[in-house]
Amino acid sequence: MFTVTHTTLSSDTRMRAAVLIEPGRIEMQQRPVPTPQAGDVLIQVSSVGVCGSDTHYYRHGRVGGFVVEAPLVLGHEAAGTIVGVGDSVDPSRIGQRVSIEPQRPDPDSDETRRGHYNLCPHMQFFATPPVDGALCDYVTIGAEFAHPVPDSMSDDAAALCEPLSVGIAAIRKAELDGRSRVLIAGAGPIGIVLTQLAKAYGATEIVVSDPDPTRRDRALTFGATTTVDPAAGSDEDLAVDAFIDASGAAAAVAAGIRAVRPAGRIVLVGSGAESMELPTQLIQNRELVLTGVFRYANTWPTAIALVQSGRVDLDAMVTARFPLEEAAEALDSDRMPGSVKSVVTVS
Repeated sequence: MFTVTHTTLSSDTRMRAAVLIEPGRIEMQQRPVPTPQAGDVLIQVSSVGVCGSDTHYYRHGRVGGFVVEAPLVLGHEAAGTIVGVGDSVDPSRIGQRVSIEPQRPDPDSDETRRGHYNLCPHMQFFATPPVDGALCDYVTIGAEFAHPVPDSMSDDAAALCEPLSVGIAAIRKAELDGRSRVLIAGAGPIGIVLTQLAKAYGATEIVVSDPDPTRRDRALTFGATTTVDPAAGSDEDLAVDAFIDASGAAAAVAAGIRAVRPAGRIVLVGSGAESMELPTQLIQNRELVLTGVFRYANTWPTAIALVQSGRVDLDAMVTARFPLEEAAEALDSDRMPGSVKSVVTVS
């Protein structure tokens, strides 16, 4: 049982949860408030960002090899306030506003011990079957994965430190600095995050490729120096230092690889087909470094600092807000014209 709770909670307190029952069907349920175990904190959720993986689970019941086989609470981009703590957690943390790093790695796995805890094979990740996510009133997480945020940071921005962390992981692998020229494929939410980060990290030229002219124009407002329409021609003459794919489209990946100078770097972030054809001889002859990004590790302090400094503006990405009872509408809101990022306001 937890050591201390907010005075508004009792042992029989129930909470709301937006539960995915089957593809296309969200049901509001009343559930018991979870109990923080030793080392955990109990968080009253304030904001939850809607991610592309949430919409895939909602519409199709699966993302790649992760299949929804039982009712599931979606949502992994989350923030809130600590209202209770488990044993071994300092009760003074109650009342802290936090951004949630939504993962529970096995501390004894080889990957965790090497510092790559995001690759832990025993990971329990919010809103990834069978682990419930944050589209509910309360969640628990390990205390070290509840990151305090400053008063100047909004609840929405605190929630969106999660997709920002995906971008930070990608930017680190791309090794961007003040001399870099970078090509980013895709101007969706992650592409916009990457564009802001490339600017924050000092890239001298930031080229964003997207077939949608509205999305290309939007990328310019977030720091892109140039945009290109992939249907208009080849990117091969760009000779960028790094290419980051945020589209998952096989054609975009192949074109982006050809745009990288010798000894440059390629980072795959977008989730697309299980396999695709790549120009392997070109990769070999140019000695290109190709890698992927799977979530993140040790990114939250950087994310919070970038937002607090104003170098990244997450609030400007929010284009729609929904109450928890309208979670289904939020999960479909990416189809709205001009949509970038929707947020569910829980409390």
